[in-house]
Amino acid sequence: MAKLNKVVLAYSGGLDTSIIISWLKENYGCEVVAVVGDVGQGDELEGLRDRAINTGASEFYVADLKEELVNNFIFPCLKANAIYEGKYLLGTSFARPIIAKRLVEIAKNVGADAIAHGCTGKGNDQVRFELGIKAFAPSMKIIAPWREWNIKSRDEEIDYAIEKNIPITLTRETNYSKDKNLWHLSHEGLDLENPENEPDYDKILELSVSPEKAPDVPTYVTISFEQGIPKKIDGVEYGPVEIIKKLNEIGGKNGIGIVDLVENRLVGMKSRGVYETPGGTILYYAHKELETLCLDRETSHYKELVATKFGELVYFGLWFTPLREALSAFVDKTQETVTGDVKLKLYKGNIMNAGITSPYSLYSEEIATFGADQVYNQKDAEGFINLFGLPITVKSMLSKK
Repeated sequence: MAKLNKVVLAYSGGLDTSIIISWLKENYGCEVVAVVGDVGQGDELEGLRDRAINTGASEFYVADLKEELVNNFIFPCLKANAIYEGKYLLGTSFARPIIAKRLVEIAKNVGADAIAHGCTGKGNDQVRFELGIKAFAPSMKIIAPWREWNIKSRDEEIDYAIEKNIPITLTRETNYSKDKNLWHLSHEGLDLENPENEPDYDKILELSVSPEKAPDVPTYVTISFEQGIPKKIDGVEYGPVEIIKKLNEIGGKNGIGIVDLVENRLVGMKSRGVYETPGGTILYYAHKELETLCLDRETSHYKELVATKFGELVYFGLWFTPLREALSAFVDKTQETVTGDVKLKLYKGNIMNAGITSPYSLYSEEIATFGADQVYNQKDAEGFINLFGLPITVKSMLSKK
């Protein structure tokens, strides 16, 4: 391997990146600059500076990305109702591009020769990180140790850490692969690798409780939106980061947003994981309910197609692309009237609509009523049905001939 002067490492303090510092120095003879993207990991950030320096990093940076993550990545996905394969709310997916962008900025500032990450060659995150890096530094060398070294498993990683006297915080028995940020917490590996196994939620869950352990009485919550962006909870205004934290707390107590998912990875294989997204699940549900009042039929139906494509683009790591930007422009236009209040009833993992209001509501009780009205002539339906059904009538007549 050619010697490098300085490498910026996307550092988490987990097993992978803990041993990668030593591996990079040993194999590339370089300085290692450890960079943590703070996307809401909370107490996981504690002690990372000392850990990185003690395991060989020459410099350490923490980039606070929470506000930017919510405003520029999470809220655009929320407004689009972007979901991957009907279940996954993209928690890991939209956190990677913003970290990649900051890695490039720091790499340029410190004069690094390369950027390294700890993603495996089987996962989606290698694609998301590297496409993000290419968007801002197309000539930057990228090092992915999992695609270079002889280590084949997490057990062998632990063996390497023990051999090199690298302190790690997990054991072979509790070695779930996790990813935590402001929006979600994912769990993969161990017994979850077999889809036949029911998850041991009492052992796994950290942001939430299982529905069985949620309160026996419902919790009501009202979320206020302005142009598709959540602004208030029960009449109290919150900042973008705080509103997600507050809803995580409310949703977690009620067992909301627990998903057991077998998904199709971009690299071609299927994987199984358990995701906790309590606040995000509430926001997606409330936003979709508000749109039922505020969007006309054609826009609403077309937006469902956009939501699917938007979710795929984010999942595939294609955030910094013309198509994603164009779809966001379309979505923003649709959100101009998505303003109002959504009251929800939370009960043991379930979310139920408890009332919606909007100054831009397209719903007319006078027109929709089953009672007498003065604005809708029911006789008009006969002509509409004759014209709408004309192709069926013509086909039937021709078939008889």
